[in-house]
Amino acid sequence: MSNHDQAAIDARPRLSRLEAAWVIARRDFIAVLFSRAFLFFLIGPLFPVLVGGLAGSIGGQNSRAAVSSEIGLAMSAEDNAAMIAAAANLKPQLRGGVPDLVTVPEAADNPNFDAREHLEQRKGNYVAIVGGSLSAPAITGTEGQINRWKGPVELLAGTAMSAAPSTFPQSSTTLVTSSAASERSLRLRTAGAAQMILFLLTMLLGGMVLSNLAEEKGNKIIEILAAALPMDAVFMGKLFAMLGVSFVGIAVWGAFGWGFWAVAEDAIVTVTQTNYRELPGPAVGWPMFMTLAILYFSMAYLLLGSLFLTIGGMASTVREVQTMSMPVTMMQLMVFFLAAYTVTMPGSALETVAIIFPLSSPFAMLARAALEETLWTHALALLWQAFAVIVLVKGGSMLFRKRVMKSGGGGHAKKRRNWFGKRGPTNSAQQSSIEPAE
Repeated sequence: MSNHDQAAIDARPRLSRLEAAWVIARRDFIAVLFSRAFLFFLIGPLFPVLVGGLAGSIGGQNSRAAVSSEIGLAMSAEDNAAMIAAAANLKPQLRGGVPDLVTVPEAADNPNFDAREHLEQRKGNYVAIVGGSLSAPAITGTEGQINRWKGPVELLAGTAMSAAPSTFPQSSTTLVTSSAASERSLRLRTAGAAQMILFLLTMLLGGMVLSNLAEEKGNKIIEILAAALPMDAVFMGKLFAMLGVSFVGIAVWGAFGWGFWAVAEDAIVTVTQTNYRELPGPAVGWPMFMTLAILYFSMAYLLLGSLFLTIGGMASTVREVQTMSMPVTMMQLMVFFLAAYTVTMPGSALETVAIIFPLSSPFAMLARAALEETLWTHALALLWQAFAVIVLVKGGSMLFRKRVMKSGGGGHAKKRRNWFGKRGPTNSAQQSSIEPAE
């Protein structure tokens, strides 16, 4: 604790809850922000993102190489040429519906060529082999491949025999920027992506609250703070300090992401085949959506952090902290799945449950902001979530006093204080008694 903070406590032994929370928040924020561990914490997530991107790129390349639609032709030379010409003629209209046709060298001038034996010996990279003639093509392959390519092969054979038109009429096209179906589909993707990012950030950054309290319990600092300041104010100060540190981390990661986007925007658009600049925005608009995203992240972080503080207050060792935090982590994962499942069920009873339950409410309401224009519901949801944070902090501080500080009243009349430092009347006997702060 800094000399300035200690002087403030010595000057006014009974700070108001707001003042005490501010002292703790400022102390923890500065201590974490200027520590060497925080620098490694900022760099840490960049490596999984880099490794994940490289792994995804390599995996996609391998997947594209493994997925083959190459069909071997074992007909006569004239029929093979006619099939290849028909495929080239139809490919502009059917695109992926036309397989890649290649001749099988072993079948040339070989009347005894056995397509089944050739495939079973795994020669070449063919999904099927077409023999016979144009009027009676014979397809050899697995059941799945035959079901997939039987129709296209017959179409190609018919086109090769001029049974299908060799020229196609040119259709006129009219482009629209969006339709109701496409806009809702894209907004659903926006809602799902926003929920996923909110969940990952909350789980990644929420652990700082747990480790901070566990460390201070180990070196007895938390007991000194609890004896000098109201415990609920200590909890609230720690929560907002870690929330401020989280925003610093998000700002750093966001700056890296923005810089990467500025450098590799064209490559990202090419790889994903999506022009992100032309995507329709969320229903409430991007400025309001980003504002709500910040507010809902704050609420989700404070809700999860208050549970982690309670766990850290009850646990006596780091191993106990890790063991007791696992159920909370699993519960948070389940409420995320609940909110994600109800994205496509607006107005349903299940979505109402996801909105009312405090831990899932930020995720469900952020998705609703992407899909619906109504704003007053967000004001009610934020007030409800803030009330839940206060209840959880108050409950966690009471458990800490009873289990760790061993103070639950003990026959002493407690001094009455409010958030602004006013105290009720006390007699001299009460003022002389020394007890841990509430």
